[in-house]
Formats: sequence, structure tokens, C-alpha cells
Amino acid sequence: MTLRDSTILVTGGSSGIGFALAQGLLARGNRVIVCGRGEEALTRAQAIEPALITRVCDVTNAESRRALVEWIAAEHPDLSVVFNNAGVQSRRSFTGDHALDGLEQEVAINFTAPVQLIGELLPQLRRQARAVIVNVTSGLAFAPMADVPVYCATKAALHSFTLSLRHQLRHTAVKVVELAPPIVDTGLGGDTRSDGTKSAGMMSPEAFAAEALKLLDEDRDEVLIGQAVGTRQHGEALFQRMNGS
Repeated sequence: MTLRDSTILVTGGSSGIGFALAQGLLARGNRVIVCGRGEEALTRAQAIEPALITRVCDVTNAESRRALVEWIAAEHPDLSVVFNNAGVQSRRSFTGDHALDGLEQEVAINFTAPVQLIGELLPQLRRQARAVIVNVTSGLAFAPMADVPVYCATKAALHSFTLSLRHQLRHTAVKVVELAPPIVDTGLGGDTRSDGTKSAGMMSPEAFAAEALKLLDEDRDEVLIGQAVGTRQHGEALFQRMNGS
């Protein structure tokens, strides 16, 4: 799989690893669309990379998502690659009173929205000679950090869904790839980010994107970066080591 001279959508592409991936994809000669909820963030991204095509979209909102899909069909009918990258991470303690705050939004952004977007874009993707869906999960999909339980659970769900989707589309021209980052130095989670991920060595978004795109060129079904290799291999056996007593 060579991601060059293609039209590509990156959700959550105005910052963090999404923006780094968008920059790397632009450098390869692709036409890159980034979408996100914040117009200001998209404007800042485009100021840095004027070639970016930007679109305000809340992928958790059915009307906003449908408008994105219709706009792509009309303006970019050659779209052939989708990176489902948008994600949020919240610390949650079920020993306290606020464990459910923002629960629906976290589940929607990390899991149900990418599933819905895939379903709505598949008719267009299947018309292409070759298409790729890249679902961005996490090394924490395989070995969770207990203080961000919903984030880890949604990424595990997206991992499971990706396996099934790949199987269902195996006889089509649509390739389904899982991209599992390690701990990357971004604003994910803000001040609520997991203590475990704060203390671990972080990869820069630019280094992550460079490694991810290099491995995607190798046509792998799973692209595991950094610590994600170990968590995928050892899974829940790492739980106690990662979370302490």
C-alpha cells in the first residue's frame, strides 16, 4: 500500500497525531482533507499547511457527519483513504461521584462515530479501484490503564470491530488497517490524561507519523508503533505492571 497521489480524509486532523499524519501525507503528494469540530484549530492548521483542505464536522453528530459525507461525494468523489483518528481520553474514577461525566461523548468520538462514518463512506470507497480504511486505536486497547477505563475500552472495541470489518471486506478492494500508536506527546486528555501515560516516555507526533507512514507502505494489516508492540504481544499480562497494586 503506497499512500501517494490519493485523496485522503483524516478525522481529528487539525492537531496532534492527526495533523502530523496529514503533514506527512501532504509531503507524499496526496490531497488531504482534515475535519474537526473547531474552526479555529482548522484555520491554524491550514495556516501552517496551506494545501490542506479543511472541513468543520462533528463526527458524533449525525447531521454534521451526513453533510461531510455528501460534501465529499460532490467535491471529492475520488476519496479513497480514510484515517479514523479523532479521539478523546478522560480519567474516570468509579469510586467518586463524577465517573459518568461526558461518558456518551467519549464513547461516541472513540467508537460509534468512526463505525458510523465508515458505514456512510463505504459506498463511495467501494467504487474506487483500491481504497483503505485506517482505524487509529491505541496500545492501551490491549493492556488498559485503569484510570482511563472508558478510553481503553473504546479502543479495544475499535480493535475488535476492525478485525471483523477486515474479514467482511476481504473480498473487496477496500483494505482495513489498524494503526496503534504508543504514548505520543499530544494534548490528548489534557489535564485528565492517565498518570501512567504521563510518566512513560513519549514519542513526538512527527516521529510517530514518519514511522507509521513507513510501516503503512509495507501493506500490513496491523501497524504497531513503540510500546504498542509490547502491549499487543503481552496484553492483559501487563496490567498489574502498568497499574501497580
